[in-house]
Amino acid sequence: MRVLVTGRDGQVAKSLQEKSGERPEIELMCVGRPELDLARPASVYDSLRKRRPDIVVSAAAYTAVDQAEDEPALAHAINAQGAEAVAAAGRLYGIPVVHLSTDYVFSGKSIHPYTEEDLPAPRCVYGLSKLHGERLVAAANSKHVILRTAWVYSPFGRNFVTTMLDLARQRKSISVVADQFGNPTSALDIADAIYRVIDQLHANSASNIFGLYHLVSQGDTNWSNFAKAVFAASNAQGGPTAEVVEIPTSEYPTKAKRPLNSRLSSKKFEETFGLVLPEWRVSLSRLIERLIERHRGA
Repeated sequence: MRVLVTGRDGQVAKSLQEKSGERPEIELMCVGRPELDLARPASVYDSLRKRRPDIVVSAAAYTAVDQAEDEPALAHAINAQGAEAVAAAGRLYGIPVVHLSTDYVFSGKSIHPYTEEDLPAPRCVYGLSKLHGERLVAAANSKHVILRTAWVYSPFGRNFVTTMLDLARQRKSISVVADQFGNPTSALDIADAIYRVIDQLHANSASNIFGLYHLVSQGDTNWSNFAKAVFAASNAQGGPTAEVVEIPTSEYPTKAKRPLNSRLSSKKFEETFGLVLPEWRVSLSRLIERLIERHRGA
């Protein structure tokens, strides 16, 4: 089975590459710029025509949340029109698409975890661009699985966990927002879930598995408690630690408005695909051990 992933260097693309060693029956092709550039739809069609995968994972995106406020046209070109091109090219060649989206499509005003039935109301350009992308993907290719995930971290690139560890090597105290809640989710766990989706798409072409799903780790927290968990796990491994000072969002202004509650319910995904992601602290502990060992060997 041939699977094409848009992008090479993102957290999910890197995680899919790492996990591909466990899946020798899958030929994984991660294709990024300049060959496949979401800002140039023609390059998307060319890549799919040349490689003719069985399934496409639409993982590439514009993810600079604050910068998107200054570059709305580019964010929409990549996250909306670019995503649509991937789905439309898939339809042209008869290929299902697995598309990644975000918790930032919601306003954060609910006090409950969001389900797929809740109405989106993004507060920032990034969230709006991803919501438009979801809708364009669904309209362009009926054979779609859209996965909304949240608070993604991994051993690859820059993310909240690696940033906290780096800051702890420089400071004794770090201020972290305490009134934004969500589900920290490991990109490695997301990769496992995507492979589960791929397996079912390959084995079952029935339309009952197509649609929109939420996909996050078990459990939720806020950013400050997430940071505390990072430092507790790091300290247990002899790594860097710091005191966390809890602050409100109002004391940490950003260009883009974030949802105060972006917790998601993964019940629909779990029931459809028979997979429950690990509790977030479990996956975090595994990652911290890996990051500390890597830093020691650097």
